[in-house]
Amino acid sequence: QVQVVESGGGLVQPGGSLKLSCAVSGSMISSYGMNWYRRAPGKTHRELVAAITSGGDANYSEAVKGRFTISRDNAKNTVYLQMNSLSPEDTAVYYCNPPPGVWKDDYWGQGTQVTVSS
Repeated sequence: QVQVVESGGGLVQPGGSLKLSCAVSGSMISSYGMNWYRRAPGKTHRELVAAITSGGDANYSEAVKGRFTISRDNAKNTVYLQMNSLSPEDTAVYYCNPPPGVWKDDYWGQGTQVTVSS
């Protein structure tokens, strides 16, 4: 059984930083890419914000490019999201998952809440 546990969220002032972690058990992530998504308040869909390939190449949405950095530690089966220069628009629940189709079933974690407010 695959389990995904996101952590590291919290309340931060505008301009602040947070580092999120995504620990996966039941599946070795080293052979596939991983993504970070977020769901903003009042929205029903998850927005893709960052992606990292199995080889470590990263891509970002325009909304976070230059401020967020995705990384991975295959030995720990964990993916990270370093978030800098946070703004209230970054307030959301953040989730991680591989690209659609990698896992046969949906294994979403509870996500981690990030709130940016003064």
